[in-house]
Amino acid sequence: MANIGTYERTYASFEWETPEKFNFGRDVIDGWPSEKPAMVWLGNDGSERRLTFGDFTRISNKFANVAKSLGVEKGDRVMVLMGKVPEWHAIMIGLLKAGAVTIPCAPQLRSGDLEFRASHSGSVLLISDQSDIEEAEKANMPNVKNLVSLGAERDGWQSYEKLMESASEEFEVEDTSASDNAFMLYTSGTTKHPKGVVQSHGYTQGKRMEAFYWLDLQENDRLWCTSGTGWAKSIWNVFIGPWSLGTELFFHEDGFDPAERLRLIEEYDITVLCQAPTEYRLLTKTKELENASLSKLRHVVSAGEPLNPPVIERWKELHNFTIYDGYGQTENTLLVGNFPGVEVRPGSMGKPSPGCDVKIIDMEGNECPVDEPGDIALSGDIPVLFEGYWEQPDETEACYRAGYYLTGDRAYRDSDGYLWFVGRSDDVILSAGYRIGPFEVESALIEHEAVVESAVVASPDEDRGSIVKAFVVLGKDYEPSDELVKELQDFCKSHTAPYKYPRKIEFVADLPKTTSGKIRRVELRQSETSDA
Repeated sequence: MANIGTYERTYASFEWETPEKFNFGRDVIDGWPSEKPAMVWLGNDGSERRLTFGDFTRISNKFANVAKSLGVEKGDRVMVLMGKVPEWHAIMIGLLKAGAVTIPCAPQLRSGDLEFRASHSGSVLLISDQSDIEEAEKANMPNVKNLVSLGAERDGWQSYEKLMESASEEFEVEDTSASDNAFMLYTSGTTKHPKGVVQSHGYTQGKRMEAFYWLDLQENDRLWCTSGTGWAKSIWNVFIGPWSLGTELFFHEDGFDPAERLRLIEEYDITVLCQAPTEYRLLTKTKELENASLSKLRHVVSAGEPLNPPVIERWKELHNFTIYDGYGQTENTLLVGNFPGVEVRPGSMGKPSPGCDVKIIDMEGNECPVDEPGDIALSGDIPVLFEGYWEQPDETEACYRAGYYLTGDRAYRDSDGYLWFVGRSDDVILSAGYRIGPFEVESALIEHEAVVESAVVASPDEDRGSIVKAFVVLGKDYEPSDELVKELQDFCKSHTAPYKYPRKIEFVADLPKTTSGKIRRVELRQSETSDA
């Protein structure tokens, strides 16, 4: 497979070619030669497993039969709460084959997060490994009819291993239409609970665009995307995208350690690397990067938030790598990116992806002149654009203006067609690749007896891009202190996913508000930016 070649020619000629019927499990996974390598998995304890596409066909068929035996029908919602183990992929494929709508859940989620997702989605089944199963047991999920546990037998749970023992390796895959629902991916909102982003089977077919053009996957590549299993990025680059092209994955169970990361890249012959911007930033500061041997690595990409130009320049200086930045959302795909064969301008988002008609528009829906900031908008109903927010038609409608889908971000376009990120147009916080809704953090804080009111915004941070900062109004019986800061931080960690906790807390007498009483987060956000 060759690089894109001329960007303009490719962009003009690209077509999605979505079939009427499509099932990723049947049409992609089962279509590869059974002996073709699919994954090298490295566990926390140093154990290693190597699996072929034939292995995933067999295991996913067995789990599809398990799901059916537990009463899962086409269109039913199923939650998957698992860490970085190969069973995650097999279960996800099996659920696609069964026609279920899969909800991947990050192991960092707390019982309240899981309880909301179960209730909001109407999930009928939850599968969990041992990484966060105790939180699932605390959650009240009356609509979930069956609980399946991987890795250990537990009271109240059915054993994954026992269910799989007797399951058949043959399965008649649901003949799903491209328009049928396949995934529900939860994303943070600004003033309400997370929203369930519904993606179709056509989406799973369309993800090959990004894998081909941006990841630039070629024959005999081995890809390492370091994303966790609970995020859209894992669907993009740890699952659907690369396997659409038959690329072998490296899947590492452990977390981020700079020295280990660089050692494993070389030891496991990684040729394509996809990391979060924070991981690139932290690696840039290490001595290990200067001395690393990255001889097999040929292509590196970054997505989740804008990557700082000095980081891109440092990797170029040390190892002659260009980091290809990309921009996309849970609601769609890689909409804008820097692509091989196209000049990279450090700090730019790049150019629109093939098949993505991205514009910068004003409040009336008119395209903005060159260099004038506006809203990033997508024209056309492409197969990788979400079906809508689950049971939230008003929220879905609010994403559109004059026929355009609005991403919620602002940028400007230069005279050569490059897009340059300006910032969020709402209050969602991007921190180390995570999208964090202020409402979720504020809801956790208000449960503490000392807190009368709070407002949460992004605060600039060198390593994470932004961090969560909370402005807190205390009750009359409480005084600000370092001890209370830590108490509130620990309290948040125990009530919602730990990555959401406020790394900064400032105690204030009152919060800025509109005449109607709404908190003016924009004013607090601007004060943080001006102080940076």
